Amino acid sequence: MKVTRYTKADAEQWDAFVRASKNGTFLLQRAYMDYHSDRFADHSLIFHDDKGHPVALLPANERDGVLQSHGGLTYGGIICDESMTTPRMLEVFDVLLEHLRTNGLNRLLYKTIPYIYHLNPAEEDRYALFRADARLYRRDVLSVICQDRRLPFQKRRARKVSQAQKLGLVIEASEDLEAFWAILEANLAAVHGVRPVHSVEEMRLLNSRFPDQIRLHVCKENGGIVAGVVVFNATRVAHVQYISSSERGREIGALDLLFATLIERDYADQAYFDFGISNEQEGKVMNVGLIEQKEGFGARAVTHDYYELSVV
Repeated sequence: MKVTRYTKADAEQWDAFVRASKNGTFLLQRAYMDYHSDRFADHSLIFHDDKGHPVALLPANERDGVLQSHGGLTYGGIICDESMTTPRMLEVFDVLLEHLRTNGLNRLLYKTIPYIYHLNPAEEDRYALFRADARLYRRDVLSVICQDRRLPFQKRRARKVSQAQKLGLVIEASEDLEAFWAILEANLAAVHGVRPVHSVEEMRLLNSRFPDQIRLHVCKENGGIVAGVVVFNATRVAHVQYISSSERGREIGALDLLFATLIERDYADQAYFDFGISNEQEGKVMNVGLIEQKEGFGARAVTHDYYELSVV
């Protein structure tokens, strides 16, 4: 087995492998990964068998002597297809670690792909990390609804949904990212003093590249947006990327009605509905109020693990 660095000439082969993989999603295709290529020094890797066929990919970037799997993505460890076996994954990691040594990289930061995104079991990398004495340094908790075993809404959430239904609110898909971003940016600045990870221009670009996977859903009152959710619809998982509500929306339970509609109607056929994380500081601090809201819709915990491996 050998490994080569990704180049733009490999884009078509890379994307074809991701589409045929057992754990890849559209976020791991180059049209998504490369939108912020100016911010990351790409060091993605392609692993080949003895006949030169690709057997695995690692989306990654290099920073200060560290290889990150990839710092600009929500998830993204080793991408593989159904031919991947545990012994072969151990070979992949042997080749990976040798590549790091050869290229003067002294550390690997590795984020796994949560199992809910797997079409078939794909945790061979976790075993390889264990064998290599990797250290678990971060654990996020995702709040996830299993759609075919959906739990009932908490009474408080159900009551808020019922109240909002009586107000004649409209739930629909929207292309008005600018109006929603104004609400989102104001809320993030007021509560956390930060801006969204994506600018509205970046989200517009990504939406144009993946119109079927990235969608804004809004709740409207009298034609105006009072709440919205950006959903990344990836293979089996509808993942909530951004959530925000105006002051009026909070008063009338607009998000409760919006989430109920997405869960029970728009994404009912997906295997999972993922609200995302409610923790900070690498998983060590929990926003209890936020996770209680998500779990009020019947979501339960799925962990997302991050590992560190020193190369000697």
